[in-house]
Amino acid sequence: MKPFFFLLLLVLPCLAWAQSVTVQDRASLQPLANVRVVPVQGSGSVLTDLRGRFSLTTLGESDSLRFERADYQPRILAISQLKAMQYRVLLVEKSYSLDEVVVSASKFEEKRADVPQQIQVLKARELAFQSNQTTADVLQQTGQVLVQKSQAGGGSPILRGFEANKVLMVIDGVRLNNAIYRGGHLQNVITVDNATLEKVEIVFGPGSVVYGSDALGGVMHFYTKNPLLTDSTGGTRVTGGAFMRYATANQEKTGHVDVSVGGRKWGSFTSFTYSDFGDLRQGKNRNPFYGTWGLRPYYQEWRDGKDVMVPNEKVNVQKFTGYRQYDVLQKVLFQPSVKTSHLLNVQFSTSSDIPRYDRLTEVDAQGTLNHGEWYYGPQERWLAAYTFTTKGRGWLENLRVTAAYQRVKESRHNRRFSRNVLQNRFEHVDIYTLNADASRLLGEHELRYGLEGTYNDVSSRAYGSNLVTSERTPLDTRYPGSGADMRTAAAYFTHTWEISPRWILSDGIRLSRVALNADFSKDKSFFPFPFNDVAQKNTAVNGNVGLVFQPGQEWRFAAVASSGFRAPNVDDLGKVFESVQGQLIVPNPGLKPEYTYNAELSIGKTIARSVRVEGVGFYTWYKDAITTQPFTFQGQTQLEYNGALSRVVANVNANKAYVYGFSGSLKADITQAFQLASTLTYTYGRIKGEAAEIPLDHIPPVFGKTSLFLTLPKFRSEFFVQYNGWKRLKDYNPVGEDNLQYATPEGLPAWYTLNLRTAYQLHPRVQVQAALENLLDQFYRVYASGVSAPGRNFSLTLRGNF
Repeated sequence: MKPFFFLLLLVLPCLAWAQSVTVQDRASLQPLANVRVVPVQGSGSVLTDLRGRFSLTTLGESDSLRFERADYQPRILAISQLKAMQYRVLLVEKSYSLDEVVVSASKFEEKRADVPQQIQVLKARELAFQSNQTTADVLQQTGQVLVQKSQAGGGSPILRGFEANKVLMVIDGVRLNNAIYRGGHLQNVITVDNATLEKVEIVFGPGSVVYGSDALGGVMHFYTKNPLLTDSTGGTRVTGGAFMRYATANQEKTGHVDVSVGGRKWGSFTSFTYSDFGDLRQGKNRNPFYGTWGLRPYYQEWRDGKDVMVPNEKVNVQKFTGYRQYDVLQKVLFQPSVKTSHLLNVQFSTSSDIPRYDRLTEVDAQGTLNHGEWYYGPQERWLAAYTFTTKGRGWLENLRVTAAYQRVKESRHNRRFSRNVLQNRFEHVDIYTLNADASRLLGEHELRYGLEGTYNDVSSRAYGSNLVTSERTPLDTRYPGSGADMRTAAAYFTHTWEISPRWILSDGIRLSRVALNADFSKDKSFFPFPFNDVAQKNTAVNGNVGLVFQPGQEWRFAAVASSGFRAPNVDDLGKVFESVQGQLIVPNPGLKPEYTYNAELSIGKTIARSVRVEGVGFYTWYKDAITTQPFTFQGQTQLEYNGALSRVVANVNANKAYVYGFSGSLKADITQAFQLASTLTYTYGRIKGEAAEIPLDHIPPVFGKTSLFLTLPKFRSEFFVQYNGWKRLKDYNPVGEDNLQYATPEGLPAWYTLNLRTAYQLHPRVQVQAALENLLDQFYRVYASGVSAPGRNFSLTLRGNF
């Protein structure tokens, strides 16, 4: 018996030292992989596995351990503390990290600190905590992107005074911008399902060197979740998540489920999201000086073969803003070795009809509604992409090739009040893209280079349908009815040189060739175009150079000089469209590409290792800016369209314009429990005319966001304020896309909202979230929007994972 007793005394300490330790996120209790655990007194280190675990036996003897990961606050714990905590370590996410890895600036992984451009990153944990209804709402709540809305089912992001087809959207390496992306307000961002996003990276400023045409204001790159393979132990790894959400402001009902199944070489990720949005209720607390602005006193109904104006009993409910949306994502990954992978990526997004709310609220001088109907048909987007990646040798040290096909379908349906004919216009675009990107490391120099080719085929059809007789009649198409296409070919080269740990130089160059053909030969029954076709071929060379100086761990300075360009697309050059009532856009065959030349300076300082302050200033010279201006069609300044006399306008090249602005941010880890974050953005833009300068459209008022976070075990909350300054009448473009008709006679008033969101982890696999937005139930509108923002909104989300 005594030998057994002494053996037990020897074994028990060893068993205690062999104890497994689990590292988790403090709020969500999710395991944290790749946390580096370092003995404070000894040497060596170990990384936590996929389950957030490591064994104490893998480390030498030490009194205490340091836990560190780039995106989490470091923590030092004594071995005795680990035992008291039952060998479970809880870490709190940092409010900022310069060691964070980003991809979008160069298409390859690099430290955020090494990138001279301004970048904002949104990760999956943050996206899940925010639990926003759409990707447009995700961007709006960054505090550094303003989002215009013409209807509830949409959102048009504005970056540094550029919007719509002047901002590039990319998903999983495939550009979303196509030949019919319009220059006014673009609502396509809602076709990206935010429930499937792993990360969003927003690169501010021209991105034409890496991405080509359209990236004038910046690049928004959306990365969707990938299949998760098992580790070297083998077996099958099955993970997934699901949530249900309800919100009161528009009776939102959203359900989502995703499943990842992975072996050692094969993996699959499947996701499905369904959302049902009702009519949106705006805030009831109004400024009495603005009368009935924004109220919905009447709406249209079709009764007994005619339109009737029906009083709205709930004037704060914006009748006809509801819609439904479906999103599906399927990925299949085959990774035969650690160096090579094949990924098939299929995405589908569609919606119900989406009412164009701003048009449905317009009235004539007698107070009668202008439109009986105005809605977008289902907004459908298909994407199928194949990506091959490999690690080779020499100039193909890292190679990625992506071939993709997209099919986009859009339609517009409108009918004047008291008229029987509904006008139906349909657009269909087939998009083919091929990208090949590679990189090579040569000592302190990293070289990146690639080729890109795209082809867009546009078809457009239209007809009128009589609601009484069901008769169909011919109708003019939005784009050339005989067809149009657009082709691009490009090559780029970028280079990063780490001169020293303090100095990093970045530079790059791109050659782009863009061709466009539009056939008007069959469209002359409605408009006697003085031309049969339009053909353009444009060549552009873009470059950038950036320098980062980090004299120590506290200060960081960065400067960038870059150029950008955007070639006219089919929407710019070939559309016939009533942009607002009484204003008709006609084609302009003489339209040329627009160019920008940008200078940017940023300064950042870290204080006491817990506070980060950054400021970014930029100035953009804008040459041949494509803007909407008065025009003549065959010598006429007015034309009859849809039974009314309309002023003729067209997209033209302004001689010169400029945009400048400033963005500031503050992020602070006050304690392990409290964090503070704040942003502020100011933009100013003008077109230089012969007589005087006039405001450039798409320039937002000053705006920002300030948040206070509280993180406790199993609990996280954010109290935040969003705010916008005035957009005065004198700062509106008189004929552009600022939508003054949906503001007050003085412009758009300043506003702010108070908001609170929380999340509580009921179980490591079950979380409940609650949010109360616009606590004061303020009535307000975001700049250039034709629909009012939500009033007080309570949302409840139940989220689970396995």
